[in-house]
Amino acid sequence: MTRTKRFVIAGGGRVGLQTAKNLTEQGHEVLLIEVDGDRVEELADEYLGPVIHGDATEQSILRQADLGDADAIAALTDETETNTEICLTAHYLEPSIRTLARSETATEPDHDEVVDATLLPQSLGGDHAADMLTGEGIRTLVYPTADLDIIEVTVAESAPVAGRRLDEVALPAGSLLISTADRDGLAGPETKLEASERYILAVESDVVDEVVNLFRG
Repeated sequence: MTRTKRFVIAGGGRVGLQTAKNLTEQGHEVLLIEVDGDRVEELADEYLGPVIHGDATEQSILRQADLGDADAIAALTDETETNTEICLTAHYLEPSIRTLARSETATEPDHDEVVDATLLPQSLGGDHAADMLTGEGIRTLVYPTADLDIIEVTVAESAPVAGRRLDEVALPAGSLLISTADRDGLAGPETKLEASERYILAVESDVVDEVVNLFRG
């Protein structure tokens, strides 16, 4: 049984809220931090978990979030620089915490030590942010371009493709199954999509959600 994890989400906008919803639906605990007072009230009405009103770039606010008891923090505001600063502050307070930053571009090399993963919103949203935080199910192998992602997806037990051969599955146009995660050979029509097995795919950005739904359910 998957262990219940605890996540801190800084930024309660569309992506932050969807991420929180997905995590709580998976049985995890979520604490939200939001700087806008009106938005705090809206988030509190969602009953997803505790909500702190404040600026997550400030140490005093992050201390209230008890990062030492969290598995990861996701900085999901609309501002790339703010998200990077949140991760920097979180890393300063709790060096071992895993960090995810929403960004318009891949993180700068000098930020690699404090930003473990980058969410690029033009192709990945709250659904994928939750998977990236939990470290389960799907991960981006190459930072998404405007057109193409290379992703690794674990087939869920209840997924539509589980137990079926590739030639029995109608993958959407704009997607290609490349191989299993061990890369011992290219996938072919006879490749069977086994539950719990990991597969690598090339996926155009506009069909990422459709592909993930087929593999994750």
